[in-house]
Amino acid sequence: MMEFYRTAMIDRVRSQLFYGVFIGLSLFAVNFLYASNKVEESIFLILIPLFSFVFIFELYLKNKRPFTNIAYTLLGVIYIALPFSLFNYFVFEEKNAETIYSFDKILLFFLFQWSYDTFAYLFGITLGRNRIFESVSPKKSWEGAIGGMISTIAVAYFISPFFPILSRFDWMVIAGIIVVFGTYGDLVESLYKRSINIKDSGNILPGHGGILDRFDSTIMASPFVFLYLQII
Repeated sequence: MMEFYRTAMIDRVRSQLFYGVFIGLSLFAVNFLYASNKVEESIFLILIPLFSFVFIFELYLKNKRPFTNIAYTLLGVIYIALPFSLFNYFVFEEKNAETIYSFDKILLFFLFQWSYDTFAYLFGITLGRNRIFESVSPKKSWEGAIGGMISTIAVAYFISPFFPILSRFDWMVIAGIIVVFGTYGDLVESLYKRSINIKDSGNILPGHGGILDRFDSTIMASPFVFLYLQII
């Protein structure tokens, strides 16, 4: 979130950086406490004043573009903190009238994501000809995406028997969701960087860009995997 807010400063946006991060941490903590069955759902009510204070605080900051700053502050929470907070529901589940911790879903989520990134890269550099969104991401190709998708679903097919918490079909669907929305997540983050004319969101990882560059697929895919898990 701090990386997101700091890159926005390049476009003369003055987000409420530390307060935005505080809301994000609060959102994660509330979801953790609720998902682990430590509190009732009424705990979500504390988020209402936290979001409202963003507008009130901006009155006192006297910035030239107050609603742009408010929008970016809230966007950082919705775009980054919310998807990560949903991971709490991946690892806690009800079993025999008690809440237990299980790492299977979150482990395979990242395994599928990394598989897709790896295979899409390999297919892309060897076969890539047709670009998906050249105006946003000149290097992403349909050949890479399709090759990565087939390979990732194959990984899900062969590894699913070792994780019987979900059926083979469900693991393959989840892999497909990660591929589709992970790709969109990559493109959306590229769109954000292009809108403020930067190549990488940061330089904390030499050769790989910033933290946001590494988790762009995650933050778009996790809400849709969460939704699928709720449905099934």
